[in-house]
Amino acid sequence: MNDRVTVVVATRNRRDRLFETLPEHRAPVILVDNASTDGGPDAISSAFPAVEVVRLGENRGAAARNEGVRRAGTPYVAFADDDSYWTDGSLARAAALLDAHPRLGLLTARVLIGPGGRPDPVSTAQAAAPLGTAPGAPGPTVLGFLSCAVVVRREAFLRVGGFEPRLFVYGEEELLAMDLAADGWWLCYEPSLVVRHFPLPEGRDRSARRRIEARNRLLTALLRRPPAVVARTLAATYRESLPSLWDVARGLPWALRHRRPLPPDIEAAYAGVTHPS
Repeated sequence: MNDRVTVVVATRNRRDRLFETLPEHRAPVILVDNASTDGGPDAISSAFPAVEVVRLGENRGAAARNEGVRRAGTPYVAFADDDSYWTDGSLARAAALLDAHPRLGLLTARVLIGPGGRPDPVSTAQAAAPLGTAPGAPGPTVLGFLSCAVVVRREAFLRVGGFEPRLFVYGEEELLAMDLAADGWWLCYEPSLVVRHFPLPEGRDRSARRRIEARNRLLTALLRRPPAVVARTLAATYRESLPSLWDVARGLPWALRHRRPLPPDIEAAYAGVTHPS
């Protein structure tokens, strides 16, 4: 059992999946339940007494992970979804890398999907290392990640405020990546760390997901990107999801109050990834 890393799992109404994945974890687990109605918290507490179950009174989406990080007593925290787990040895390697590199704020792993272990396209893109590797860093620089496949330095995560509650779910990772990079932390991809992910077939409202994703992209641009990027994102949102514009309009005063543009070097890196010359 790894004593340097805590695994934080946020869940809602996925009791059956948790019974499949929780036995695979090789570190202490904090399960943060987003007000489930399927009896999951009680069932998990009974079946897995070593798991710390945190019951929230409301669904906080991705920001539920913040509560797990606050409660963790280890210097590093790994995130997992209720349908994923870290392979044996990955968390020990992650802790060793974080111990050896004090500027390292986040490590993201290679993700293998389903029983056949198909590489996730995000991992394939990260392995191509479009941003290169910072001098002294343990792996290629990344400016984005999948939440189920990262280990964070607890100090760094808490210092930047964790996941923004207003974004709820879908695309919440981008703002956190920006804030960690702006705070001076390295974010790196390390393919020797492996996460197995077993997502269920798509059964949720795809139109609702597209609306939230478009809203979050525009809100994130308003919070951190220069006016030209905001304008491009606004135009794309108009084409993709008009209802998203209404959602953003309601949150516009909040976004403008919390606007904090990225430092020039970080903005240049983002611009190079999203609009390469």
